Amino acid sequence: MSPLKKRLIVVGDRLLVRPESGEEKTNTGLYLPATAVSARSAQSGWVVSVGPGIPLPDLIEGPDEPWQDREVSTRYMPLQAQEGDFVLFVRKSAVEITFESKRYLIVPNSAVLVLVRDDWEDEPEVVTGDEDI
Repeated sequence: MSPLKKRLIVVGDRLLVRPESGEEKTNTGLYLPATAVSARSAQSGWVVSVGPGIPLPDLIEGPDEPWQDREVSTRYMPLQAQEGDFVLFVRKSAVEITFESKRYLIVPNSAVLVLVRDDWEDEPEVVTGDEDI
């Protein structure tokens, strides 16, 4: 076996999403088949990887002479999505791919509707005026 390993590198303002698959259960306990779920306009999944962000133009003025070299550094505005987030996005904007027998979706940042993230916060200490000082 080759020592080289393949990996997906997400570019630009895109997300690599592992879609939620299978049947969905309604509030009454009925299971909807995948064909019924596919008729919806939104889809959800887990963010596997995030691109570097939205490319920003280089606003630094260069040298006065066009033949002089100047350093060009690419800058990006980072995306809100992070690896591990649960994302709800517009289904029509996603592109489905299969990589190493696994199904993924490539979703543009503009198609993201909402992110669900588990944040751990310490509960603030509640102070009332009833305690003796």
